[in-house]
Amino acid sequence: MSDEDTRFMRRALRLATRAAGRTSPNPMVGTVIVRGTEIVGEGYHRAAGEPHAEVSALTKAGDAARGATLYTTLEPCAHHGRTPPCVDAILAAGVRRVVAAMRDPDPRTDGKGFRQLKAAGVEVEPGVLEAEALRLNEGFVSRVRRGRPFVVVKLATTLDGRVTAPGRRYLVGKRALREVHRLRDRSDAVLVGIGTVLADDPALTVREVTGRDPLRVIVDTEARTPPTAK
Repeated sequence: MSDEDTRFMRRALRLATRAAGRTSPNPMVGTVIVRGTEIVGEGYHRAAGEPHAEVSALTKAGDAARGATLYTTLEPCAHHGRTPPCVDAILAAGVRRVVAAMRDPDPRTDGKGFRQLKAAGVEVEPGVLEAEALRLNEGFVSRVRRGRPFVVVKLATTLDGRVTAPGRRYLVGKRALREVHRLRDRSDAVLVGIGTVLADDPALTVREVTGRDPLRVIVDTEARTPPTAK
């Protein structure tokens, strides 16, 4: 792994984050195509059903992709889903080398993409900035490998262990509040118990940052949620 590989993979990872919270149930993926030392095409997966990052980058690169190196944050898919396999597009474009951050845990691919590329004579180098790629898609990886969602717990308490304080709506400051709303924007759902609903009547929407509202879930086994709740 060269410094150049690391630099271009970091660019691909940054591209992938542009669609944070928008690609479910698919992973976030970014792709950069380099010829020599020049980026000739790049792209990222915007939403399920939309073109994959590799295809978007190849489209922008055009003929310049022939003989180039393709950097992608996830192993190119080798199966037919809503879109055709990315491996086919890479081979058709004449890419010489593929550098990937991580193997795709989806059993429909899971190494198959790498094997097909190698069999066609493409140089494949996986594992560049793998830890960063795994963190980027920890929700996707948890669902595919363990069959359960990745859960982020938000907990705020006072120094003496209280979760509420007299006369205060929030226990956290503005910076922490923005982070909470950023996490909501990137999550598929936000879940609270009935106690929180009755005590705070939270909106559970995204307000402190620009984004979209997640699915709102209330754990309420006795149907105590007021019909007027936000």
